Amino acid sequence: MADEIDELIEFLSDPNPQVRVAAVDIVRGLTGGEDGLRALTARADRALPALLRLLASAAGSGAGEAAADSLVNLSQDAALAARLVSLGAVDAAMDVVAKRGGEQPALVRSLVMLLVNLTHVESGVAALLQVGDEKVQGLYVAKLVRSFCRSSSDSEEQDTFEYVASILVNISKVEAGRRILMEPKRGLLKQIIRQFDSTNQLRKKGVAGTIRNCCFEADTQLQNLLSLAEYLWPALLLPVAGKKIYGEEDRLKMPLELSSALSHEREAVEDSEIRQQTLEAIYMIVLQDDGRRSFWSVNGPRILQVGYEDEEDPKVMEAYELIGSLLVGKGEGEQEQGEKPQ
Repeated sequence: MADEIDELIEFLSDPNPQVRVAAVDIVRGLTGGEDGLRALTARADRALPALLRLLASAAGSGAGEAAADSLVNLSQDAALAARLVSLGAVDAAMDVVAKRGGEQPALVRSLVMLLVNLTHVESGVAALLQVGDEKVQGLYVAKLVRSFCRSSSDSEEQDTFEYVASILVNISKVEAGRRILMEPKRGLLKQIIRQFDSTNQLRKKGVAGTIRNCCFEADTQLQNLLSLAEYLWPALLLPVAGKKIYGEEDRLKMPLELSSALSHEREAVEDSEIRQQTLEAIYMIVLQDDGRRSFWSVNGPRILQVGYEDEEDPKVMEAYELIGSLLVGKGEGEQEQGEKPQ
């Protein structure tokens, strides 16, 4: 068996394209099982570079997609993910995504999934952010966000870039990533927030997690966050507003984006993690004085009061209550100072 695996890896670099295609297809099958993964991991020094070379050289042959799928499976191991990053896998993946995006969507989808795994490790995040090179820093991220926002589909099978949502969560866990996403001139966070309306749950969950992570910068970047209030508050408040129709008196105190959505029955956001993440984001914003004033200005406390009545998940209820305890004793004065919705 060991000799067969060694020979198979050699075939990945065979001069004959048909041999390479057949070999990488077998490798893809092996990475789908524990025994195959273990055998290939033991030979990672030869297998990983060979698979990366196939990504760039296998246009239209099917070998590129098989190589990408193999790398996705192998990179679930953090140690192998770090080794792939050191071999230039992030640059290789982004290069193929740029060149083949419209021609080979299945290949690009697999490469985006590969980038998800690579950004689970610190070196992968740094590589994707292009940290250390000010001239290009953030360029990869901007390209992924642009593709993410331009290509959505009602069918999750056809959504080539849906896994960018998970990449955004990964990179926003570090300060450098949040800084790039929140830089006003780039306008990336605004584009991301607007994807919260997607019916794709992976996109929705990724956007919620990314916003929540960015709100860790609320103490220093609050004004940048509040400059997006028109999009930010609906994204954060609608998932936790419950299903009830709000009365006219309540809606008159809200901006149009919220009052319109809350004037009719809505489907609840079933994913409790999304509800919890949006509440955690709200909490970090209302910790700041200006954040609380902005929250009052959109009638946020009333929305949470109604939403809390419908909530059944204990952890999510705790998140509601944490915000409520923060607002107690501070609400009335700030409500008077809050800006009136336009």
